[in-house]
Amino acid sequence: MLDSPFPAPQLPELVAVCLGTLLTMPIPERGFVLDPVIPTQGLVMLYAPRGIGKTFVALSIAIAIASGGRVFNWLATASRKVLYIDGEMPAISMKERLESLATGMAVPPCALENLVLITPDLQPCPMPDLSTELGQATIEPFLAGVDVVVLDNLATLCRTGKENESHSWVSMQAWLLDLRRRGLAVILVHHAGKSGDQRGTSAREDIMDTVISLKRPREYKMAEGARFEVHLTKARGITGEDAKSFEASLETERNALFWQVKELED
Repeated sequence: MLDSPFPAPQLPELVAVCLGTLLTMPIPERGFVLDPVIPTQGLVMLYAPRGIGKTFVALSIAIAIASGGRVFNWLATASRKVLYIDGEMPAISMKERLESLATGMAVPPCALENLVLITPDLQPCPMPDLSTELGQATIEPFLAGVDVVVLDNLATLCRTGKENESHSWVSMQAWLLDLRRRGLAVILVHHAGKSGDQRGTSAREDIMDTVISLKRPREYKMAEGARFEVHLTKARGITGEDAKSFEASLETERNALFWQVKELED
């Protein structure tokens, strides 16, 4: 047989361990980025109908993690570096929202450096398509030193394939799992469909540690603004009081925005 003119492909080197080795291996406790909903290296989905206020929630989570603070009933265990990738908001809207939330949440100076944003209006080119290898490679230089990535939202940042086909999710899923392997936590912001569930293939939820759903209360008026119920529809390892649903509303005081939380009535 003639030698092939093409070099043999370099196969990845996998590692296998026996049960005895695994049980004695000094693996650190997982811990939390935002206790109890976002574990270290956690993959989390936040979804809601359009206009309910999910970007306000995602920004508040990012600020809390960047500052080592609190949002709702959830507490960041330390200040960490967050990369927030926005796919649709005007830059002026992002600035106004962040300024008001930062004032209302009384963020420390460290958050000003820990929270880094990529938003469309500030780019010299269109936003990358993160469902492609090229799009993922475009983000790679910004991941150095980052602990948490927020993708807001899937509809604008993942534009290849069809939402209802699980095959179209394969590339994105592989990238998310690789980010987790490298120690990062990822928060995906997504739209709800007409059924009230997350829009598109249910395969997206398979690898998630936590899925957070925002829903309108039964008695709601548009004048109330961002007021909704917070439900954990998937809560891996979350039990008891931590898993209970609650109601949140965004309140305004002068130029500050802050969250009010109360228990849901039966």
